Amino acid sequence: MTAHILLVDDERIALRNLEHVLAREGYRITATQSGGHALELLDGEPFDLVLTDMKMDKVDGMRLLRRCKARHADTEVIMITGYATLESAVEAMKEGAFHYIAKPFRLDEVRQTVAEALEKIRLKRENRALRAQLDAVVGRTRVITRDGGMQKLLDMARQIAPTGCNVLITGESGTGKELFARYLHEHGGRADGPFLAVNCGAFNEELLANELFGHERGAFTGAIGKPGLLATADGGTLFLDEVTEMTPAMQVKLLRVIQEKEVLPVGGTRALKVDVRFVAASNRDMKAWVAEGRFRQDLYFRLNVVNLHIPPLSERREDIPLLAQHVLDRAAPLMGKPVRAISEEALALLKAYDFPGNVRELENIVERGVALCQGDTLEAAHLPDDLRDLGIRAFRRRDGKVVPLEEQERDYILWVLEEARGNQTLAAQMLGIDRVSLWRKLKKYGGEKI
Repeated sequence: MTAHILLVDDERIALRNLEHVLAREGYRITATQSGGHALELLDGEPFDLVLTDMKMDKVDGMRLLRRCKARHADTEVIMITGYATLESAVEAMKEGAFHYIAKPFRLDEVRQTVAEALEKIRLKRENRALRAQLDAVVGRTRVITRDGGMQKLLDMARQIAPTGCNVLITGESGTGKELFARYLHEHGGRADGPFLAVNCGAFNEELLANELFGHERGAFTGAIGKPGLLATADGGTLFLDEVTEMTPAMQVKLLRVIQEKEVLPVGGTRALKVDVRFVAASNRDMKAWVAEGRFRQDLYFRLNVVNLHIPPLSERREDIPLLAQHVLDRAAPLMGKPVRAISEEALALLKAYDFPGNVRELENIVERGVALCQGDTLEAAHLPDDLRDLGIRAFRRRDGKVVPLEEQERDYILWVLEEARGNQTLAAQMLGIDRVSLWRKLKKYGGEKI
């Protein structure tokens, strides 16, 4: 496919020169003189390569670089500036820039640097495709994403998987914490061992102790003896979902298992040696629970050797079409349906929705649509009738903290402006305020516009 390159420079002549040279090389070019417009473009679609000026009014090249790396892991960024210094070059490279070119630049240098950056991207994508094929062949868990932040999480997971260290996975319910736990297990040295999972919130203290530690024959009336999950997971991985729901007494017992690497079955007198990797997960603010004394600090440190925080689906919207198609491809054959595609209108509704239930809710919505669909394309009519109304931003914590009212108001106003297609008069009517009040609020929030 032809590479798509974004050019950003507030100097019109420099921008036109770059556009002319690279277009002649056969690349597809999008050019803008505005850093703010470039941010909107980056939020809208991924580019293969970004060439941006360093010094620009309002939104500079460093901000574009950071946004690009946060949103699109594969996209490379080349910085161009007339104010070249060693410090700025080092800063740009630390933030992930591919290269740094000083003005006035030589056209041959630009062509060569662009070609090298695109070759790096090609190799990266080729390696990922080969890794996905390998995972499919050996039956490994796949995490479907094109989000930059998620790609970084997967890279970190692959790095720590062979170490065997304990991992704490945090994130909202439905984001795929158990999927990540399985991914860690299958890419580590314990892949041939068992992977067992237990929801700590599904049992009272007595039943959870029986599940984890097992019991000896005669430990209680009718007991015939049963090995616990800790002993069964020996040589493998134990996934402790919703670990914060453990009682203080159970937390003490788990801490001892981790420290001593042995487990005492209920009613037993002889401890069994176990070698288990612990992957714990919670949708709570773990640090807050530790500070409040609701979760043991020493156990938290034992489990949180490495933390993987999975962002909600609303923060990685470019994954929604991928995940929706994946769910459809899986559900249609199981239901005996001929559905193969999702219409643009249905996808637009899905991408506008905030998914408070995250990936689990997306799966439910798409499976419902497949069940109702009679043709080969899932249409908007097959989605819940009130999906558009439900598209208002859900109230949710951000980085474990309650979002301030002012920030919620700003997000809501911007959402209404989107619904009004940027028409401020219509948006003011929808909000129930006059246009002057809306203008004041937009000015208060930095003059943000749609």
